[in-house]
Amino acid sequence: MNLSAFNTLDQETAAKHLFDCCGSQHWVSLMMDRFPFGNEKALVDFSEKIWYDQCTEIDWRESFTHHPKIGDVKSLTEKFAGSEQASVGTAPAQLIEALLQANKAYEDKFGFIFIVCATGKPAAEMLRLLHDRLVNSREEELAIAMGEQHKITLIRFRKLLDEASWQSLKQSQLTTHV
Repeated sequence: MNLSAFNTLDQETAAKHLFDCCGSQHWVSLMMDRFPFGNEKALVDFSEKIWYDQCTEIDWRESFTHHPKIGDVKSLTEKFAGSEQASVGTAPAQLIEALLQANKAYEDKFGFIFIVCATGKPAAEMLRLLHDRLVNSREEELAIAMGEQHKITLIRFRKLLDEASWQSLKQSQLTTHV
C-alpha cells in the first residue's frame, strides 16, 4: 500500500494500522486527528512531534506492552515470527536464557520490558545492550526506550507503506530523537 491508498482507508482501519505501528491508543488518536496525511514527511514529522511533545509516560509504557520480551522464545515463535526480533529465534539456548535473566532484571529495575530496535541485531548484541542499559537511571532508560519505540514505529511505517514512497525521506529522519 502507498500513502494515497492508506489515506483512502476508513478511520477504523487506518487507526488499526497505526496502532500496529505503535501500540499507544493516545498516540493513534492524535495521529488520526491529522488523518489523512499530505505526504510521508508530514506523517513522520507529526508522529515524532506528538510522540515526544504530547504523549506521556503512560502512553510510552502502553506502547511497550505491545512487544514481546527480548528472549521470550515462546512469544517470538507464536506471535512474532519474522518480526524485528527474528535473530533471537536462532540463538543458542544458553544465550536465550541469559536474555531472559537480563530482561527480568531490567523489568524488575525499571518496571517495563526492555525495548530496543532489534532489526538486524543478533541476540548477543541485544544481550550486550541490555547489560549496558541496566546501569542507567529510570529517567535515562525511559528516554532511551521511548526513542527506541519511535525508531520501531518508523520501521513499521516503512513496512506498512511501499518502500518506494519513502525515497523523499532523509535517513536522518529515521534515527532516534533522543
